Amino acid sequence: MKTFALPDLGEGLHEAEIISWHVAEGDHVVVDQPLLAVETEKAVVEIPSPQAGHIGKLLAKVGERVKVGVPVLEFEEGSHAESGTIMGQLGEVQTAPTAVASVTTSRSRSAPAVRATPAVRARARELGVDLSLVTPSGPGNTITLADVQVAQTRFGAEPAFRSTWRTMATNMARAWREVVHATVQDDADIEAWTSDEDVTSRLVRALIAGCQAEPALNASFDAVSCSLCENRTIDLGVAIDSPRGVFVPVLRDVAHGTSQDWRRQIDAFKHQVEEHSLAPADLRGATISLSNFGSIAGRHASLIVMPPQVAILGVGRTTAQAVQVNCGVAMHRTLPLSLTFDHRAVTGGMAARFLRAVTADLETTR
Repeated sequence: MKTFALPDLGEGLHEAEIISWHVAEGDHVVVDQPLLAVETEKAVVEIPSPQAGHIGKLLAKVGERVKVGVPVLEFEEGSHAESGTIMGQLGEVQTAPTAVASVTTSRSRSAPAVRATPAVRARARELGVDLSLVTPSGPGNTITLADVQVAQTRFGAEPAFRSTWRTMATNMARAWREVVHATVQDDADIEAWTSDEDVTSRLVRALIAGCQAEPALNASFDAVSCSLCENRTIDLGVAIDSPRGVFVPVLRDVAHGTSQDWRRQIDAFKHQVEEHSLAPADLRGATISLSNFGSIAGRHASLIVMPPQVAILGVGRTTAQAVQVNCGVAMHRTLPLSLTFDHRAVTGGMAARFLRAVTADLETTR
């Protein structure tokens, strides 16, 4: 038997969780055919076969966390082995795979292949449903979303606490232990905004203004040396809500982008979150974060700062408030703002100046 180990997935990742196997023992596979799907820090990656041949044995189970370099399957040798089609040498550690789209083929000889779209497979993972136990009702014995829902009800499966949630829980717990959180709040008068205003782009622009007014909030804090290093670029982490947890992909160097650039990239991130195709690199390196929770509900909040960042700006639900206008009072639309910061690195004055600049930018009509 020749073993195939979990490849180096790059970005300093050391382990992954087996999400699903696309092959069974005894199956014949071809070069680049997807073998299994793994999940690492909120990104799902399909790992292709480096060779053609027959699967001898699967060495890891769905739900198991496997370290890079640990064998996950064995290829048969002897009469079943195929030569001349191996791409590279199989050893203890393989080179990083290329992420490929999930495919469904009729390749199993020992068990029928599961036919389901990526969206159906993703929903089954969220509900903890084993697709091999689901009765298909779609064309060509394809499993549908309705089939998964029926199976979830029948088998009483509950959503699994997958690695995305574990990662989020671990990071939040670490941040809560390490960071000295403090929050300042204010409201921006946005009555002058047009009806077609791109709220997210305005928020990004205002946050840039805040960082320019008080660069210390776009910084990294080293708790060991108790030092603060201001970042040269504003790499903005944008929180995106999903059934699988909160994802925070990063908009790079936003100060040199345009509102069209930001909108296009955010829309792409949202699509990738839905398709479970965010690259691990897109989730790293934020220097400050933005959470527009008001698009769902809520006005003000005390958020969590993820070290080494020192600040996160929260935006609440737009409300109408009485404001003073000249010598009278009028009802204006206002946008609640909550700036949570690490009080080890940022003073109240720094935070207040940052928030003042953000508010001023949001209240301009330009």
